[in-house]
Amino acid sequence: MDRFSQIAFNAAPIGLVLTETRIIRACNTTFAQLFGYERTALLGQSFRMLYGSDHEFRNIRDVGLGPLSRSAEYSDERMMHHADGTPFWCRFRAQTLTPNDPLAQVVMSFARISPHASGPSLTPREREVVSWLSRGLTSKEIGRTLGLSPRTIEDVRARLLRKFQARNAADLLSRLGDLGL
Repeated sequence: MDRFSQIAFNAAPIGLVLTETRIIRACNTTFAQLFGYERTALLGQSFRMLYGSDHEFRNIRDVGLGPLSRSAEYSDERMMHHADGTPFWCRFRAQTLTPNDPLAQVVMSFARISPHASGPSLTPREREVVSWLSRGLTSKEIGRTLGLSPRTIEDVRARLLRKFQARNAADLLSRLGDLGL
């Protein structure tokens, strides 16, 4: 990469990262700052360090693998974790460089949805449910994914609606996005 390309990569206003089999091989300064790490501390590390649990790390792979296999691209809004453990919402985009083996080499971008989080915080279970709600899953589908009963998911949803004074799931997701959660 020539000097100007390297400057552009590092100064990009969104976080950029290249992974090989979910190991970080290159990332820009914006990506490192977004997650609260020194850039060099991320190189060679598993993407697992950026998720709240092994479960989240495995499930998010499964959600994006199909679209990457079919069209070589995938995007969503997701909750990630800062180095200090605090969650934040971001817009995520991925493009595989190896369609026959979608996770072999992937270029990804991350952009924080809101820089300021305020209001009530989310429990780990609430984060999981919100993450799946944001992908359009029903309570029954979320329960099946998480190995919980649909009634348990309904209870978490009801608690979230009360906590954020939301009318429905769409309103809840909008409010969480506005809060940067």
